[in-house]
Amino acid sequence: MMESEQTNSENERLSIKNGVYTTIILNISNNYFPLFAISVLGATNYQVGLISSLPPFIGMFAMIIGSLIINRLQEKKMFTVYSFLAARLFLVGIALVVFIPDKYQVIVFIVLVGIMNFPFSFANLSWQAFIGDIIQEDRRSGFFSTRNKMMTLIGMISTFFIGIFLQFFDKTDPIPFVGLYLLAFVLGLLEINYLKKHVEPKKKELPKKRSTHFGISVFRNKAFLYFIISALFFNFAWQMCWTLFSIYQIKYAGATGLWISLFAVANSIGQIISFKWWARMADKHSNAKMLILVSLGMAIAPFITIFSTNLVFLVITNIFAGLFVSGTVLMLFNQLLDVTNEDNRSLCISNYNILLAFVAFIAPQFGVFLLETTNIYTAMNISGFLRAFSGIFFFFLYIYLKRREGVSFKRKMAKI
Repeated sequence: MMESEQTNSENERLSIKNGVYTTIILNISNNYFPLFAISVLGATNYQVGLISSLPPFIGMFAMIIGSLIINRLQEKKMFTVYSFLAARLFLVGIALVVFIPDKYQVIVFIVLVGIMNFPFSFANLSWQAFIGDIIQEDRRSGFFSTRNKMMTLIGMISTFFIGIFLQFFDKTDPIPFVGLYLLAFVLGLLEINYLKKHVEPKKKELPKKRSTHFGISVFRNKAFLYFIISALFFNFAWQMCWTLFSIYQIKYAGATGLWISLFAVANSIGQIISFKWWARMADKHSNAKMLILVSLGMAIAPFITIFSTNLVFLVITNIFAGLFVSGTVLMLFNQLLDVTNEDNRSLCISNYNILLAFVAFIAPQFGVFLLETTNIYTAMNISGFLRAFSGIFFFFLYIYLKRREGVSFKRKMAKI
């Protein structure tokens, strides 16, 4: 028993270290993709939209393939390791984009960012199933709260210093971005090292009877089905203005690399101060109930952002947004684990991520379409309204889960 507890504790410690490096890598690379594309490569609005939507489109196909592989794996750790390594190798290619002819730079950059998500989708999918296996259910809220808080804190610090670093260069200078992407690759090797050190529990041999198709049977689980519907609608509303935020901050408010960093830092501050509160509220009220509040809070961000192009004001709005981003990340993942069973969790997660990837592809493009056909203010307001409306979906999910819990309790009492 003591050995098992030691293993669990060590896995949690390693997962936090692994997550810290993952966060730094994403902050160094993904956070500055739009700025790099607009300021250095001269990308159009639609091209900036593709930076957000092409990766999930490619990832959607990757997850279909990945789900077939992962659902047949008894041990997932090394598959996760190799997938992360393949994804990080693309950062080297992205760093070298500035050395090819100018007319090809934007399209090659977008293609590399998109294709990079093929192995990263494998990595993300297998990591979710892997971490779901090694973290006990009664420890999840507390562990993920601590992990997310630590990741956000380190991410905030790294982002701040990256912003200061970029301030020493002209925003059209590609050299600092080349250095950052190469640094991200080196840090990726450390990220993978801590992932390899995890101890994966040995599983019993998988049963012979397994689904050979795209796991449609998992949707017979009504709790999972209702969660899928609610989460996909919310993610569409949430992600449709990711590109709009970048365009508004860079093109309308004139944000430089330092200000982009300050926005990310402010968002991180909001997340850090709210992680534990969300974890406590989830334990007290349930993830489903708190997702109602999350969706309403997330709805306010687009509305208040377009009040002003003042950069200091935008920093403050990002602090507010961060308060609810932490809840979004924590609640959605925990609720996904709650509505799945251990025997088919990998298959459920695969289906969820494939559908999520499809939404992540169309949502940013829809946001840019609204921007081009109306204006930035109308597009942002529509996103805010849809975010708020998603709270209705989470409300009905909560009601269903409470009723199911009551029925289950009555059946247990009847047996007694």
